[in-house]
Amino acid sequence: MKIASLKTEGCLLLHLDKRTDQRGYFIKTFQDSVFQDMGFSITCREDFYTLSNKNVIRGMHFQLPPKALKKVVYCMSGSILDVLLDLRVGSPTYLQTEHLILDSLDPCAVCLPVGIAHGFLTLSDETAVCYKVDQEYDPALDSGIRWDSFGFKWPVDDPTLSNRDSGFCSLQEFQNPFLFGEVMGG
Repeated sequence: MKIASLKTEGCLLLHLDKRTDQRGYFIKTFQDSVFQDMGFSITCREDFYTLSNKNVIRGMHFQLPPKALKKVVYCMSGSILDVLLDLRVGSPTYLQTEHLILDSLDPCAVCLPVGIAHGFLTLSDETAVCYKVDQEYDPALDSGIRWDSFGFKWPVDDPTLSNRDSGFCSLQEFQNPFLFGEVMGG
């Protein structure tokens, strides 16, 4: 795995090793020692994926303290426009956004520390996005920022959204518990 720092403080991009032969290909998405060496230690407590059609926006999601999440996200099939929003008060990139393309043909994963709101727009049908997180889902702490409230210009006119994502508060209304450098979670 090759590692690159993203513009958003503490976020990393992993270029995943892909081995191809006559059967297809093999991709390693996680190796604990590699994550430890790069300083992004994560104990995976849950692993899940979404399957979406084209022009779906999912986001901007996070889980609140005391079970705030570190995440590793990658696109298993199709492609997405992945969007990050730094919510950590005191971070050098506080309230800044970053976006990148994650595509199953060029396998990469993003590593997100606690306090990063995450969302994506699917760019193809049958797009599968996988997540590894260091805390179990807690519906009482599930939260987000409304997708259209933080200044990012999504390249879609009429996205498909869930009621949940449409109903999140705006960034301006959000009561922010995240502090840069503060370790949250269990």
